[in-house]
Amino acid sequence: MELNRLPVTVLTRTITRPGTSIYYPQLSGLANQQAETQINRALLQTVQGLIHEQQRVQVQGNTQMQGSYEIKNNQRGIFSATMNNYAYTPQMAHGMTFLGSVSADVDTGKLFALRDLFKPGSDYIKVLSTMIKAQIKQRQIPTLSDFTTIKPDQDFYLADKTLVIYFQLYEITPYYVGFPMFPISVYDLEPIIKEDGPLSILAAS
Repeated sequence: MELNRLPVTVLTRTITRPGTSIYYPQLSGLANQQAETQINRALLQTVQGLIHEQQRVQVQGNTQMQGSYEIKNNQRGIFSATMNNYAYTPQMAHGMTFLGSVSADVDTGKLFALRDLFKPGSDYIKVLSTMIKAQIKQRQIPTLSDFTTIKPDQDFYLADKTLVIYFQLYEITPYYVGFPMFPISVYDLEPIIKEDGPLSILAAS
């Protein structure tokens, strides 16, 4: 794979209805039309999943909902984006935000789960959990209880030469902390990253 790949074109789509304004990304002009369709479907499904989560936790009333996105990586054939959804119903003490992400290979349309980044059989859960524990201590992040381990399918995104593991609000920290983000350099993970996987591609000089 060429390392000096041009970024892919990203279009902004909107979902608008009374009280709702959501912006989300869609890719355009990919050489592989099937890959484009697959990635765009995943992006839209993620946005719809966030809306569903809000509908689950919001009380009945005049709910206001806003959504936006951030492109985290758009180079070397690896695309990664986060999508957030904030909603507030007047009777509630405060609004609620959910965060989702999609990381994919723009050539094949493959969507990456966390396990896909690492060599088969590598104990990536333990390695990442140990690194996150160290960051919690070093950064003095308040937690709801002692942090033990990530989930096998823990939320993440890719950003240049960094894997960022993140948690939802209330998942491990109090609400006021916001989304706990744990950036981990790909170079610190080199012994266990998949040789032809996205982290190897991003780690290449």
